[in-house]
Amino acid sequence: LANAYLARAAAQGVRHAEIFFDPQAHIARGVEMGTVVEGLWRALARSEAVHGVSTQLIMCFLRDESAESALETLAAAKPYLDRIVGVGLDSAEVGHPPVKFREVYEAAAELGLRRVAHAGEEGPPEYIVEALDVLGVERIDHGLRCMESPELVARLVRDRIPLTLCPLSNVRLRTVDVLADHPLPAMLDAGLLCTVNSDDPAYFGGYAGDNFDAVRSALGLGEETLRQLARNSFLASFLEHDEELRARYLAEVEAYAF
Repeated sequence: LANAYLARAAAQGVRHAEIFFDPQAHIARGVEMGTVVEGLWRALARSEAVHGVSTQLIMCFLRDESAESALETLAAAKPYLDRIVGVGLDSAEVGHPPVKFREVYEAAAELGLRRVAHAGEEGPPEYIVEALDVLGVERIDHGLRCMESPELVARLVRDRIPLTLCPLSNVRLRTVDVLADHPLPAMLDAGLLCTVNSDDPAYFGGYAGDNFDAVRSALGLGEETLRQLARNSFLASFLEHDEELRARYLAEVEAYAF
């Protein structure tokens, strides 16, 4: 499955992918953490060799599972932390505020892991604030509802907090009625550091290139706006360990004909 995703992503022009994975469902059916991580890692290594796509893994905790389960998942992952760049938080937002996972995020920070979280897609703007203040996240996944709070928008702009938007899944999940109503243009006009991404493409449809094509068509985005979105994706990526690689990707963005 990972090989198939990476081959298709590469065919659509993806150069770097930070891939979320949810181990809890696999562990619950008897699959060991090592099997999950090492299997994914082999696919990532193959992708870099075959497709030239650099990759990183972000291990996510399911919000609808308990905080204790998240802690157990992090503990199970400790032997494989050289394979994992960070942790995230996904699944149903409503009723599962970020504060529920304070302890596991504090533990992840102590282990030197990067931290992101889904917030402000279905949940309120306050969940974005909680993710920043309580979980210490460096990126917000989705974050659409920040637009309901001018104070929050100002903070996100000031601190250059990236927002990883997934336009096609927003429509599928009914957080946006139709793509033409997506707030992406207003978010960019506000100065937010937005990126365009895929979201569970096997379930919701729409790989990264499909999302770019869709917003270009539905929102009338011009070449320079698309270039800025692509540029933002590399600026927001966890590539601090290889700034030379980031610079090379950014140069490719400037040379690309959108």
